[in-house]
Amino acid sequence: MVASKDSQIQQMELQIEQLQDAVSKVEIKALELQYFSLENNDDALAYYDHLNIENPSRYIADKLLETNESRGDNPLIPYEGMESDFKINKIKILNHKWIIADFSDGRYWGELLLNYELKDNLGVDFTLLDHLLYTRSQ
Repeated sequence: MVASKDSQIQQMELQIEQLQDAVSKVEIKALELQYFSLENNDDALAYYDHLNIENPSRYIADKLLETNESRGDNPLIPYEGMESDFKINKIKILNHKWIIADFSDGRYWGELLLNYELKDNLGVDFTLLDHLLYTRSQ
């Protein structure tokens, strides 16, 4: 019985070690993914210190999502929706100047590279820098 319990303990210790390694790898990956992110870029965030916005990334993302509210396709997307209207879905604020965003009409999708300017009056101007629409293989 003691030998059986010792074997179980060894297996569990090995399993714990493997899980700790997996967690470490996930943490490293998460840190890598956060590298290009306004939230983690103190130099870029310094541009907004005078505006007293609690969460600049959320504020800018919300302003970008407001462009979806217009009837029809989002005005920043240079394509006409095929299944329905193209709307922006996912947003990544890279720094104090650039955004990458995903858009879709429910079947087709693409990505946008946007330049933005957050003004002192808290207005945000968006300018399309580049775009792509993925081809859909049937």
